[in-house]
Amino acid sequence: MIECKQVTKLYEKKEAVHDLNIAIATGSIFGLLGSNGAGKTTFLKMLAGILEQDAGDIQIDQQPVFENTQLKNRCVFIPDTPYFLSNYTILQMAHFYSRMYSDWNEARFTQLQEVFQLPIHSKIHRLSKGMQRQVAFWLALSTMPDVLILDEPFDGLDPVMRQNVRQLLIQDVAEREMTIVISSHNLREIEDLADHVAILHQGRIILEKELDDLKADVHKVQFAFKDKIPTGLYRGLHILHKEKRGSVVICIIKGNEEGITDHFHLYQPDIFDMLPLTLEEIFIYEMGDVGYAIQNVLD
Repeated sequence: MIECKQVTKLYEKKEAVHDLNIAIATGSIFGLLGSNGAGKTTFLKMLAGILEQDAGDIQIDQQPVFENTQLKNRCVFIPDTPYFLSNYTILQMAHFYSRMYSDWNEARFTQLQEVFQLPIHSKIHRLSKGMQRQVAFWLALSTMPDVLILDEPFDGLDPVMRQNVRQLLIQDVAEREMTIVISSHNLREIEDLADHVAILHQGRIILEKELDDLKADVHKVQFAFKDKIPTGLYRGLHILHKEKRGSVVICIIKGNEEGITDHFHLYQPDIFDMLPLTLEEIFIYEMGDVGYAIQNVLD
């Protein structure tokens, strides 16, 4: 269990993170969304024990993170630009990791070579950005971490490798109850992986929900009547967005799906459909409902 209570971090008297409160269950995948400068990387570095918070508490399994060598042995952080020792080959870095992490699994390292298919004697600094990121995942997963912290982890990976890495991450969560905290400005990446999402904006959490709850709470409805729209149709509905396309009206409505369906059936529309919503669409309307323009938060 990861618990962050009233966490604040200052840079030259400016708050990078303000009064952050987050609880992340063991074996879950927590997606942190936000634009550049929102405070995501600062938070992840505090969670990894690289930076110390100026106020508040950060604990993993009820232990403080900062300067806790024993706890850090169970956590791995892959930053947006992975770091490797100068002129080291993949195999040399693997030997280094095996000395640093007590749960290093040599059999797993060998097994993952079939996935990443990179020559172990390659000098890492000579590899492409995408290949270096593959090495970072290869090494990290071989340490068998309890907590994996990822900052924009899929940058530079081709679509096939992205899918391979996603499958490896999901497998470790399912089989070992590994906890993942992943930051991204890409909603679709988070949607494919996370079970819990939060948006960080100007150092503050402005929205946090279980992904299933988020999807169950916002719905897209299209309907049409041969005659005019009945009086009272919209009464009692929490409408986030409404537009008309010819005779068809499309509404984004917040609430219980069954209740919304029952409400419309009372008025007997000639056309009525519930349409699927992407996570991006849900956030656009959820954020608008709390007074933020999504393009200002995630771009």
